Amino acid sequence: MTAVAPSLPPGEPSLEFRLARRADRYGLWGLIGAGVLLVAIGAGWVTGPLATLALVLVLGIILALIGVAIIGGPEARRILAPYGLLKPGTLWLALFYLAPLWTLLRISLSSKESRFSIDYQFTWEVSNYVVAFTEFGPQFARAFLYAGTATLLTIAIGYPLAYVIAFRGGKYRNILIGLVVVPFFTSYLIRTIAWSFILADSGIVVSTFDRLHLVGVLEMLQIMDNGRLLNTPAAVIGGLTYNFLPFMVLPIYVSLEKIDVRLVDAAKDLYSTTAATFRKVVLPLSLPGVFAGTLLTFIPAAGDFVNAQFLGSPLTTMIGNSIQDQFLVQNNQPLASAMSFVLMFIIIVLVVIYSRFFGTQDLA
Repeated sequence: MTAVAPSLPPGEPSLEFRLARRADRYGLWGLIGAGVLLVAIGAGWVTGPLATLALVLVLGIILALIGVAIIGGPEARRILAPYGLLKPGTLWLALFYLAPLWTLLRISLSSKESRFSIDYQFTWEVSNYVVAFTEFGPQFARAFLYAGTATLLTIAIGYPLAYVIAFRGGKYRNILIGLVVVPFFTSYLIRTIAWSFILADSGIVVSTFDRLHLVGVLEMLQIMDNGRLLNTPAAVIGGLTYNFLPFMVLPIYVSLEKIDVRLVDAAKDLYSTTAATFRKVVLPLSLPGVFAGTLLTFIPAAGDFVNAQFLGSPLTTMIGNSIQDQFLVQNNQPLASAMSFVLMFIIIVLVVIYSRFFGTQDLA
């Protein structure tokens, strides 16, 4: 992002030159200043006339940077271009992510007189986090267990699928990728409810297992319970796997498609076996796609509550179900906010640890 400023010419520098020299600094501080002001507006730090003034300052910063780009000439525009591209997304995140996140943090440290009370008071109620850890430990454990298992299953299913499409798809490649994303044309909720009918006791899956006399084996493997597949952990994990499979296939496919086929041909010319070529050439080059797909799958799956609600039972509830219950049923917004922050913190820690093993330098 930092650009090398042009060298100082002899004599008095012109306004254009001075602006070009400081364009990088103006762009950075303008981006930060506008973001902080929007967070202040969205989080309610300033209200009334002060909020109006903050909004005017944001517009003033944007206009000032445009003026610097115009007066500073081509060099200033070259330096400010990345900040101009970053500004819309940054300001959007500041207003619609950071500001609500701050509000959620404040609520998590608040208390209510009763569940029927509308207002809550900011009292540094750290006990909300203690309750989140102590009383909802099983829900947290199930959320990460189910999400982790579903992520592994999406890799096992999605990687071969992406490999075949990338290397064997030929002229049908676009059609095959289209079939992968076809489920997105249907509502997530409807897809999950449809699976509740498919996995029902009288559904085609259980009937097929019964005809093949596989019920006993599946019960021994703890996939079925008393001849039932619905309302079991396996049904919840299966729903998560199905719903998030495209999020694994697409990044892996993009990563595989970028591999130069001549590398594979060169490995074969050097008498490498197919398995060795895959292990030493294809797999390492596709790991960035696996990393990206894992994040896109695991993070939303850990906070999911739809699959556990429609495919599971009270014994398979995940932390997302508990957060929803505290928010919408128990009306305990402070505790629900604290549980949300605990979930976010654990996910961040797991992602950081995971990225240390995989690395992120090749994701771009």
